Amino acid sequence: MNPAALVLLALAMSTDAFAAAVGKGASLHKPCLREALRTGAIFGTIEAITPVIGWAAGLAAAQFVQEWDHWIAFTLLLGLGLRMIWSGVREAEEVEEKPTQHSFWLLAITAVATSIDALAVGVGLAFINVNIIGAALAIGLATMIMVTIGVMLGRVMGAVIGKRAEIIGGVVLIGIGSVILHEHLTAVTG
Repeated sequence: MNPAALVLLALAMSTDAFAAAVGKGASLHKPCLREALRTGAIFGTIEAITPVIGWAAGLAAAQFVQEWDHWIAFTLLLGLGLRMIWSGVREAEEVEEKPTQHSFWLLAITAVATSIDALAVGVGLAFINVNIIGAALAIGLATMIMVTIGVMLGRVMGAVIGKRAEIIGGVVLIGIGSVILHEHLTAVTG
């Protein structure tokens, strides 16, 4: 895989995580750079690991992963999105203080949900002559940078949109899941 294609692959793999990070940043009370870097590191690590897992699974799991990855991602993102919407509505009613950081597990689940497609890409990379470690590191680094920027962008957006930030973040996650599901279903039928 040539370097330009690798960069494009890494950027494409990090766009879902970027959108989720904007929502995560908007739902926090003035997230600092340290929290943005922490979130970026969690997302980047998971996004780097998933294509390696997919690559290692190779031919044996290719059909299963490709048939179900969109449903898994959609279900996880729908659940997380609904949780964020519910929390945003509840927050508006209870006027609760925004957290200063998200729990590791909430971030990890969100990162896994946005990196299911990287697992399938890893399976595809097993069929071509590619340095999987280089590809995984590029994907992880791009995701870490994009998520860190996304959280900080979410900080600005959170101040502008106030209490609706978490609701918007939940809608974004559900939208990402819906787009993933739609793309896969239309690819199968089209």
